[in-house]
Amino acid sequence: MTSPSPHARPQGANHFSTTPSFGDTYERHLVGPLFRPWAERLLDRAGLAPGEGVLDVACGTGIVARLARRRVGPAARVVAVDKSTVMLATARPLDDTIDWRQGDALALPVADVAPFDAVFCHQGLQFFPDKLAGLREIRRVLAPAGRVAFGVWRSREESTLFGEMDLVAERFLGPVHDARHSFGDANALRRLLVDAGFHDADVTTSTMETRFEIDPAILARLNAMAAIGMSERGKAMNDEERAAAAATIVEASLPEIARFTEGGVIRFQTAANIATARN
Repeated sequence: MTSPSPHARPQGANHFSTTPSFGDTYERHLVGPLFRPWAERLLDRAGLAPGEGVLDVACGTGIVARLARRRVGPAARVVAVDKSTVMLATARPLDDTIDWRQGDALALPVADVAPFDAVFCHQGLQFFPDKLAGLREIRRVLAPAGRVAFGVWRSREESTLFGEMDLVAERFLGPVHDARHSFGDANALRRLLVDAGFHDADVTTSTMETRFEIDPAILARLNAMAAIGMSERGKAMNDEERAAAAATIVEASLPEIARFTEGGVIRFQTAANIATARN
């Protein structure tokens, strides 16, 4: 999946754009069709109970935290942490009952409210600069009997349209290192959880039909800007060159999107690993 991207959500840092409007764009175009259905699946796996304390790490605009609030009830503690002030600026007005905090996943700013019954990370673990340290930090703030749930995208090829759009972008940019799909190995994820000290680690590969009902040019542009930001050639471009490259990639991407479009709805498969474990 690719996007400013249609699917990314790096750990707080926004590698697609640094403008204040990015959080709103992300929430408006990507959360509903892409992140929310997978967040529901992640929460289902964790089996939250009313009253449990929840932490959402690398929360973005907070879809996991917002959905968790509905499951644990109004009196439960729900905290969401992200490195990006831009994403948090969009998140805060969406639910003022959630404790939104700016901070790094490797040094969670929650000492005053930990431990938590459940900790989630939805499409963020793959962006951690030190994954083992990040998992150990999460385990540090988890209650003795607490559990974790992580969602991580699988390969870009398994995400069909996103993979096809990446290939289009590479025709103009050269190799694109898509960090969003850089940790799709289920066995590696399971081993990492064990190495971090978690128990009962389980990783399930899951697929889902993703549906976008938006102007295809919007989806193409989101993906183009993401690819530009992740390519060595794109990182060396100035703003004018970046805009020109994006326009070229968008035009070339539209026929690919059309192959997945029927009745005005863009439909394609996405794939992720969902991991759960206990402290």
